[in-house]
Amino acid sequence: MKGLPLPTPSVTAPVSGPISPTRTICLTLEYDGTAYHGWQRQANALTIQEVVETCLARLTGQVIRLHSSGRTDAGVHALGQVAHFLTTSSLPLSAFREGLNSLLPRDLAILKVCDAPAGFHARYSATAKTYEYRILNRPVRSPVHCNYCWWLARPLDQGLLRQAAGYILGEQDFAAFQASGGSVKTTTRKVMAASWEEKPGGWRIFQITANGFLRGMVRALVGTMVEVGWGKRSPGDLKRLLAARDRRQAGPTAPAAGLYLVEVRYD
Repeated sequence: MKGLPLPTPSVTAPVSGPISPTRTICLTLEYDGTAYHGWQRQANALTIQEVVETCLARLTGQVIRLHSSGRTDAGVHALGQVAHFLTTSSLPLSAFREGLNSLLPRDLAILKVCDAPAGFHARYSATAKTYEYRILNRPVRSPVHCNYCWWLARPLDQGLLRQAAGYILGEQDFAAFQASGGSVKTTTRKVMAASWEEKPGGWRIFQITANGFLRGMVRALVGTMVEVGWGKRSPGDLKRLLAARDRRQAGPTAPAAGLYLVEVRYD
């Protein structure tokens, strides 16, 4: 959380010469992204990568570089982010988990640690990812959940939301839902599952699984489908937008606070 003390970036033991990597360690992380400017290390902003790398340096006495399954944006949360690093440390796996969790701030935790095979890469070895987006759809905002959802007072039509989700299934070009600044070879992605679920208390949960995601893709899809749920667009408009490949024609980008990286899958 904001205001919590962070680990000092100093390394407890000097590193002389290049490190010869002998182990690939894989971490599964959970974090509240509210206080961070996303995953990727930045010069003038606090990030998840920086905090975890700093703690790893204190734990191992080595300079560690983390590689994640993907770069979550500022304010986005994770229930199952995956990252790996190379090290010559002989620490047992339990020491990595317990040691890191003793150093990390309260809004970040290591759920699992395992040895991965040589050549494993948290990003390039992934076969699918699942994201979830949470909307609180009720007349009154929630002070408790304000950093963890998108509050919408205007009612959404659940049937229209579900119809809209059906149009994004399969292998399609999602250029219309890519945020500016993305640099990828192709904007085609395969969506294996996409659904809206209504839960008690006004919650609307969107969950999507795909073989990969473009920058801002999930939030752009949610913003567009919300307009469908309000009757401003027809569900079939998603098909037209996919064919148009024009981000300007799609809906707004949903706020980061409602987005969660749920799971990363590997063969």
